[in-house]
Order: sequence, then structure tokens, then C-alpha cells
Amino acid sequence: MNLVFLALVVVAFATAAWRQWQWQPPAQAPGAAAEGAAAQGAQAAQAASSPMEQLSAGMISSASGAIELAIGLVGVMALFLGLMKVAEEGGMLVVLAKLIRPLLVRLFPQVPANHPAMGAMVLNMSANALGLGNAATPFGIRAMQALDALNPRPGTATNAMVMFLAINTSSVTLLPAKVIAIRAASGSMDPAGVLPTTLFATAASTLAAIVAVWGLQRFFPVGQATPQELAMQRPWVSEPAGGEGDSALAQQQAYPLWVSLLALAAVALAIPASIVWGKRIAPWIVPGMMVGFLLFGWLRGVRIYEAFVEGAKGGFEVALRIMPYLVAILVAVGMLRSSGALDVLVGALAVFTAPLGLPAEALPMALLRPLSGSGAYGVMTATLTDPAIGPDSYVGYLVSTIMGSSETTFYVLAVYFGAVQVRRIRHALLAALLADAVAVMASVAICSYLFAGR
Repeated sequence: MNLVFLALVVVAFATAAWRQWQWQPPAQAPGAAAEGAAAQGAQAAQAASSPMEQLSAGMISSASGAIELAIGLVGVMALFLGLMKVAEEGGMLVVLAKLIRPLLVRLFPQVPANHPAMGAMVLNMSANALGLGNAATPFGIRAMQALDALNPRPGTATNAMVMFLAINTSSVTLLPAKVIAIRAASGSMDPAGVLPTTLFATAASTLAAIVAVWGLQRFFPVGQATPQELAMQRPWVSEPAGGEGDSALAQQQAYPLWVSLLALAAVALAIPASIVWGKRIAPWIVPGMMVGFLLFGWLRGVRIYEAFVEGAKGGFEVALRIMPYLVAILVAVGMLRSSGALDVLVGALAVFTAPLGLPAEALPMALLRPLSGSGAYGVMTATLTDPAIGPDSYVGYLVSTIMGSSETTFYVLAVYFGAVQVRRIRHALLAALLADAVAVMASVAICSYLFAGR
């Protein structure tokens, strides 16, 4: 992210400097200041501004807008994370984990069914499905540490590791809570309208990730371990890989396979149903989700008020924590736009992507999403709050769907592989990027079908 941020700023500055070098102040017609000031004041000031002055104004405007957006996001984030806390304490993660386990046993044949890695992986994927990003990362690191205990060649990713990372970066998302929150904060009249599009796109990308891992692993063999690799210090292997929660989960009896297959079929049927009736059910989703989660927690014996308040505190902290990131990336993106560099880059690529349903306004999201999560959130918020676009336009739905249906691939690979000192990642990056590309294509397809013309 350091290089991405620096590159955005330097490119913007260099472009503005080049335009400033060639810029000539516009000639003012006699009497224009006296006669046309009232009618053309703002336009004249804009035309008379030099490229560097426009760059400076864009920086200040973007920084102010980022703070205003973050403050407006506090309440929405607190609401959704409060509901997530109620669902988590009610045991929804455990229910999802028991549903997923019979399928994971077949996706990870090298991992024993009751191995601690299995419990950590199902918790990680369940947290991702519910949009609990903060909870998913520690579970993922635990899973990688447990998988490394089965690794015959330390420092090299196993087939199970690659499969886990590919699924993690493309996991099916049932509730893109942060995306919905940002859409609501941006003034959307249908903030949950991206649920069916996100479900469709993540289902397609997850299937693509699994197929890519299976198809590519033969071309990237693990190989034999060297004495130096076998002597590598791995303290996480001799220590327990997970906490009490995932250890207990590993010992729990999973649901029968037919139950898991029924659940998978229900998810598969929900995709076409959401496409057909998505516009009708979208206004019911947010109120129904709040009632449903609170009733679920109450029936499970959760003190729902206290749990909601505890989760809302986390939402407040998350909103404050992302404020500096929003300022940084929105200023960088604002500089890129004010300098004219973004128009040049996007204009060159849009010639090829626009006929395919990926317009120039959505290209920055597609390009930045695998590189930086905070940067992608900044691009999404900047797009949704653009008066010329708006959150309920085709572009608004498209960038929201791309955001919710893909993951920050380079960040996930760096964090998870770095936790177990894996340097040879084999086909993990290629499979993950293929899944990201499928997520973008699926997002374009479903949004074109549902929201074309907006």
C-alpha cells in the first residue's frame, strides 16, 4: 500500500506539473469582469485556475469530504456490527461451520476431518460469509499455522494452503455489511440492493478459484524439502494452532452430508431467485435482517441489548480506525482526478472495457481492489458520493458489487503466508487473480442485467 499511495501522489503531481508547464492563463475580454461576474463567476474562476491550483483545491476538498463521510459512517457501522455481534454470540458461526465441514473434507483431502486446521478454516469462512472481516483474519492465521504442521516442505505452500487462500480471497459473501453501510452513508435509497449481485458474483468467483487451484496444482509441484528447509524454526507448529473456540469446534459432530447439500442447494437457488425478485425484496432486507438477527439471538438466550451495544462499540472504533485511511486514499484519488492523470489512464482502457459493460468510472475499482482494501473503499466511496454518479446508478451498483465480491488479494497472501514464513507460494497468486477477474466479469454481467440504463 505504501508504493500504491506514493505512486498515486507522484503520478498526480507529475501530471499536474506537466500541465502547469504548458498552461497559459486565459485572456480576459474587456469589461468581462464588470458585466459577467455575476453570471459566470464560478466558471471563470475555474477556467482561470492553473493545474497546480486545481490540484491543491482537489486535495483540500477530498480531505474534508473524507472526514464528513467517516463521521456519517459511524452510526451505520455501529448498527451493522451490533447485529453481527448478536448473531455471533447466538452461535450462528457454529451453525454455519457445521454445515460447511462436510464439504471442506472433500475440498481438503490432505487434512484430517478433526484436525485443528479444519475448525479454524470453517470459522474463517463463516466469518467471511457474514462480513465479519475483523474476526476472519485471526481465524485464517490460525488455520495457516495448523496447516503448516502438515507441511512436508516448510517455506513452500501446500495444496491445502493454496486452496484455502484461493477460497478465502473469493469466499461466498452472504452479507457485505461494510458495503451496505457505505452505500447507506452515501445516501442510497436501496443500500441492500447489492445483496443478490454480490451473492452471484462471489459464487462465480469461488467456483473459479476452486477450479483454478485444481487445474494449476499439477504445474506447480511441491518438490522435495532440503535440509535447510527442514531445519527451519517453526514455533507455531509446536504450539497449539487455535484457541478454545476452534479446538472445541473441531471436536463437534458435523451435520450429515445431505444437510450440507441441502444448504448448498438453497444458496444456489437463492441466486436466481434474488435476480428475479431482487428488486421487490430489496426494501425488506435491512429491516428484516435486524428483526431476524435479534429474534435469533433472543431465541438462543443472548442478552441482545448488551450484545448489540458491545458490537456497536466495535463499529464506532472501526469507523474511527478507517478515518485516516479514507483521508489518505481519498486525497490521493482526488489528486489523481484533479491532475487529469486518471482521465488519461481510464480513457485509454475504457475504449476496450466500456463496450463490455465496464465503464471508465468503474475501472479504478476493478484495478485497485486486489491491491488495497482501504484504497478500494476510498475509490468506492468517492464514486458513490460523486454527484454525477450516485450510489443507485449502474456504476454505483457495479463498484459496490465488485467491492463486495472480491478481496484484497495481495494483502491476504502477504498476511497469511507471512504468518507461517511461506516464500514459495506456487500457484496461489495466479488462482486468486483469476478468481478476482471472474468476480469482475460476473459483477458486470449481473449488474448489466439488473441495473442497465440507470
